[in-house]
Amino acid sequence: MAAITVLPSLLSADFSRLAEELERCEAAGARRLHVDVMDGHFVPNLTFGPFIIEAMRRSTKLPLDVHLMISDPVRYARDFRSAGADAITIHVEAVGPRDIATAIDRVRVTGAQVGLAFNPDTDPELWFPHFHTVDLVMFMTVYPGFGGQAFIPQVRPRIRATRSAFPSLAIQVDGGINRDTIPLVVTDGADRLVTGNAFFKDADPAGFLRWAEACKPARSRE
Repeated sequence: MAAITVLPSLLSADFSRLAEELERCEAAGARRLHVDVMDGHFVPNLTFGPFIIEAMRRSTKLPLDVHLMISDPVRYARDFRSAGADAITIHVEAVGPRDIATAIDRVRVTGAQVGLAFNPDTDPELWFPHFHTVDLVMFMTVYPGFGGQAFIPQVRPRIRATRSAFPSLAIQVDGGINRDTIPLVVTDGADRLVTGNAFFKDADPAGFLRWAEACKPARSRE
């Protein structure tokens, strides 16, 4: 498993001071940033489009990990890549099993890294045949759409099963990731941790990031 990477989720940032918040992430030692895009249809919330990604790209050199929680992610993948997305993660639920291989290819040709996201109720094993064609998989440990939700522990066995089957694949987790849950998901095999409030509301974001990225798996898994 790769070294742990914390990705501050900009959904929890203060957008009235976006450039300053990006600088704060860099100063804390962040190596990647996570951006949630919601369309108000696939999930019951609405955030922003490529123009915000462009603004972020102008303000930071850090890689932008863009999570498309939208109903037709392939249609807009090139727009987000052109705006500055370095990685684009799409939901398998939005694409479906018949079109997933084509969707992966269409995101790949934009030049972005490709990720597959899974809602808490989705069984990843049905999608294992496609995992060798992507750069990361991301497990939602809350129901997507809003920040600040409680971690869903029932996702943990799915993280473990994926890590067992794919020892070198980047496994990302998003939702309720904080000081209480980080040791759990790291033990399960996650190596990319998307953190919103836990990072931005910590009195010492740099200290939080250092602690999280130094977190070691427990000797035994629950």
